[in-house]
Amino acid sequence: MKTQTFCLVFLFISVAQGLHSKCDTQDHGSTLQVFHIYSQCSPFKPSKPLSWEEDMLSMLAKDQARLQYLSSLVAGKSVVPVASGRQIVQSPTYIVRAKIGTPPQTMLMAMDTSNDAAWIPCNGCIGCSSKVFNTAKSTTFNTLGCHAAQCKQVPNPTCGGSACVFNMTYGSSSIAGNLSRDTVVLATDPIPSYTFGCLQKTTGKSVPQQGLLGLGRGPLSLLSQTQHLYKSTFSYCLPSFRSPNFSGSLRLGPKGQPIRIKYTQLLKNPRRPSLYFVNLIGIRVGRRVVDIPPKALAFNPSTGAGTIFDSGTVFTRLVEPAYVAVRNAFRRRVRVANVTSLGGFDTCYTVPIVAPTITFMFTGMNVTLPQENLLIHSTAGSITCLAMASAPDNVNSVLNVIANMQQQNHRVLFDVPNSRLGVARERCT
Repeated sequence: MKTQTFCLVFLFISVAQGLHSKCDTQDHGSTLQVFHIYSQCSPFKPSKPLSWEEDMLSMLAKDQARLQYLSSLVAGKSVVPVASGRQIVQSPTYIVRAKIGTPPQTMLMAMDTSNDAAWIPCNGCIGCSSKVFNTAKSTTFNTLGCHAAQCKQVPNPTCGGSACVFNMTYGSSSIAGNLSRDTVVLATDPIPSYTFGCLQKTTGKSVPQQGLLGLGRGPLSLLSQTQHLYKSTFSYCLPSFRSPNFSGSLRLGPKGQPIRIKYTQLLKNPRRPSLYFVNLIGIRVGRRVVDIPPKALAFNPSTGAGTIFDSGTVFTRLVEPAYVAVRNAFRRRVRVANVTSLGGFDTCYTVPIVAPTITFMFTGMNVTLPQENLLIHSTAGSITCLAMASAPDNVNSVLNVIANMQQQNHRVLFDVPNSRLGVARERCT
């Protein structure tokens, strides 16, 4: 068994230098590059550079839509409300270069730890981007029929002729496709007969343009389809956006994973078995445990309440009672009277501050976050904000989400066979 090491490029806010030379680097050995969706190597980056404020508000809007989407998953809803009057796009943060078919066709697929199945825009797709997978050019491509076992594992399957057709929502979009199978190559590892959705129709703006690779723990996820190779184990380390080379790693398989790491138990929600739920039992600001209503942190499979780790949300969101308690404790420790706001961030300062640490207390594991995981600064340094927010107030949200900014410079290990998640501090670059 090989351990796959994936190099990540994490571009954030206004930094744009130092990446161009890496964009043309080919994958080799067991290394596969992964790019931030806004990086200079990404074809999906904004057409013109955004100001710091525009960047923050854009990410907050996308986070808002993603929280609505995640809340709809745990609540069992099929339709996600979208705020009227503006276009909201929710999309995972990282893209990976995957090769599909024989001979291989390269697609830049989004990674998402809160979804299972892979799907790819295919030739003839209505509403898809111009870059599609041409099934006619692959000698190993097959469409799965209605009687295939996998057809029972996709949402809303129907029979379109002999093909297994599925329909589902993703963010504010709807997608339809045929369940298909082909060889997928990650770095130099071919994965034959990989099952994925071949998209035939999309509506809305939430669909990753060249497809999605699900890293959840459901039956059609990468982990489930490659158990023989990766043993349902992976870890990643997301670098700080302040790092000059913006690189980190994603490792698949138990080999090479850290030995000295603390774990907390993964919890199972039968209604949403893919999501990585953990038991958050308290939050400390500085050395003092914050007084939070137990219901705000409690895991409840029937309502979907609880806490998940998610790779696609940028800023951690806590349900309102928990966030308000943490925010107020943070403000008391900072002791600066003039608190301002920026978009969804309600704890911002225009003078230098000394921030306390914040510790997430899980069963069996504490994760203490220093300032670099808690604060965002404007390019000129004139504004500093606490990089957390309350869960969206326009949905009945019961979900706490530990997001990727709070995970940066930590090794986060997903050990599904042993039903545990580990976190250890690590300089990712």
